[in-house]
Amino acid sequence: MKAIYVILFISLVVGKKDGCAQSAAKAKAIIVSLDGKGDFKSIQEAINSLPDSSVTPRFIHIKPGIYHEKIMLTKHNIVFEGEDRNTTIITSDIARDEWRCDHPDDWGVATMNINANDITLKNLTISNDYGFNFKEDRIVACASDSVTHKKTITRFGHQMALRTITATRLKAVNCHFRAFAGDTVSPWNVQNGLFFFKDCVMEGGVDFYCPRGWAWAEGCRFISNTGPASIWHDGSENADSKSVLMNCSFEGYDGFNLGRYHRDAQFYLINCQFASNMADRDIYLVPTNNIIQWGKRVYYYNCHRTGGDYTWHKDNLQSAAGSPAPEQINLQWLFGNRWQPQLN
Repeated sequence: MKAIYVILFISLVVGKKDGCAQSAAKAKAIIVSLDGKGDFKSIQEAINSLPDSSVTPRFIHIKPGIYHEKIMLTKHNIVFEGEDRNTTIITSDIARDEWRCDHPDDWGVATMNINANDITLKNLTISNDYGFNFKEDRIVACASDSVTHKKTITRFGHQMALRTITATRLKAVNCHFRAFAGDTVSPWNVQNGLFFFKDCVMEGGVDFYCPRGWAWAEGCRFISNTGPASIWHDGSENADSKSVLMNCSFEGYDGFNLGRYHRDAQFYLINCQFASNMADRDIYLVPTNNIIQWGKRVYYYNCHRTGGDYTWHKDNLQSAAGSPAPEQINLQWLFGNRWQPQLN
C-alpha cells in the first residue's frame, strides 16, 4: 500500500512540475495586442525585441485585430500564432512593380518578408491588398526606368503576401494568404528550400502559389482571381525538387488554368478536387529560353473535377521517377531526413 501512495505522490509532483513548465513556457510567449494590453502593439516590435537566433522556438502570440504592417524577419526559430485566422490579419498594400522602381531586389516587396530559418505561421491571415484597394492604374515616378523615369502600376502586377529569400524550413498551418494578383505565396529558395503548408487558403492571380525547391501543401484551398495559371514550381537546381499538393481543392473565375512552369518543375497532385469551371488544360510549359533539363514532370493520382474529369489528369504516377505508389508520397518521401515538419 505504501508503494502505491509513493507512486501517486511522485505522479502528482511530476504532473505539477509538468504543468508549471507548460505554464512557464506559455508565459514566455510574447503577446502582441493592438489595444496595448500585451507586450507590444506591433508584430515588428515584438520581433525586434528578440535575439537573432535561439536553439529553441520563440513564440509570438498575436491577438485578434487588423495589423497594418510590413513584416521584415531575419531572426530564426520563431512561431507566430494568431488566435483566429479570420480575425488576426496582417495586411499592407504593395505593388511589386512600384517597389522595384526604387529598390534593387525583392527584399521588402511583400507583407511578410522572411530571410530566416525555422519559421512557423499559425492561425493568421497575411494579405497584400494592393489589387483590392487600388483598382485604377497609377503612374508613379520610377528611378529604374532609364527612359521616362515613370511607370504605370496596375492591379494585375505581382502582389506578394509572403516572400522568402534564403529561408528554409518554413511551416504554415491554418493560414490565409491573400492577394488579388500574382505571386501571393512566394517561398523562393531553389537550392535548399523546405516548405510545408497545411489547411491553408491561398488566393491570387498568376502563379499565386509558386514555391521553389521542396514544397508540401496539404488540405489547402486555392482560389484564382485572375491570370493564366494558379500554381507554379521551380525545381531547376536539383532533379529531386518537388511540389506536392495533397487533398487540395482548386476554384476560381470561369476558365481558370491549373498551373504552368517555365523552369524545370516537378508536380505531384494527389487526391485533389477541381471546380467544374476550370479550363480543360493541363499544367503547361510556357515558351521560354530556359533549358528544361528533365522534361515534363506532372503527375496525378485520384484527382477529380466536379461535373466530370478531363483526360489529362488521369492517374499517371507510374510514369514518375521510381514509380511511387500513392501511399509512398508522404513527408519522409519529400523531405527525407532533412526535416519533420509534423514534429517541429
